[in-house]
Amino acid sequence: MSGALLALEGVHTHIGAYHILHGVHLTVPRGGLTVLLGRNGAGKTTTLRTIMGLWRASHGRVLFEGADIAARATPEVARLGIAYVPENMGVFSDLTVEENMALAARGARRAAEIDRARLEWIFGLFPALRKFWLHPAGLLSGGQKQMLAVARAIVEPRKLLIVDEPTKGLAPAIVQNMVSAFRELKRTETTILLVEQNFHFARALGDTVAVMDDGRVVHAGTMAALAGDEALQQRLLGLALAAHH
Repeated sequence: MSGALLALEGVHTHIGAYHILHGVHLTVPRGGLTVLLGRNGAGKTTTLRTIMGLWRASHGRVLFEGADIAARATPEVARLGIAYVPENMGVFSDLTVEENMALAARGARRAAEIDRARLEWIFGLFPALRKFWLHPAGLLSGGQKQMLAVARAIVEPRKLLIVDEPTKGLAPAIVQNMVSAFRELKRTETTILLVEQNFHFARALGDTVAVMDDGRVVHAGTMAALAGDEALQQRLLGLALAAHH
């Protein structure tokens, strides 16, 4: 890992009358996986949505490859090579898995034009997608929909992948599949920022970690340091990672 691909500097975000982010400072090193932890309501999802331009920063800078993107519209942010998998996955239920993937591939007007080698690589990560390729996405299980959501985000090479709670509500076997898939993604040197509540998952994958509370980043460092310090876990998160498997 070398340098920051993404950095937030003193970011404030208001949603209506509510002041949600209170001067967020966050660094996402290039080529690594950064986990954003924190209790519910700490501002994690708002941080992701502010990066994507879905909500506008009212103050501060969002730097991607050194350029401030805080004022850019969401489609412009995406065209920079940033993919976002929201917590609700955003899968089109009435469309087939194939059609969902074709929509996500900007270089392809139909599924046959998707890069074949990349598609085979994705099938290797998520074999269920090959099996249900021609089925409506609405018939997939929750775990399979999450696989499809991640697959859509990586159907083309991205510089940064942002994922909001990829293991929420998933069975342990599916979580393990996600761990394997994200490990493989890390080997491609895709930079990843994810919000996660499953601490075992976070510890297994994270290189760096930032902990949020009340709209601010209150701790940032290596995942190894946080994983090895139960007192720090207790102070920041109100629990010990070791107790959560």
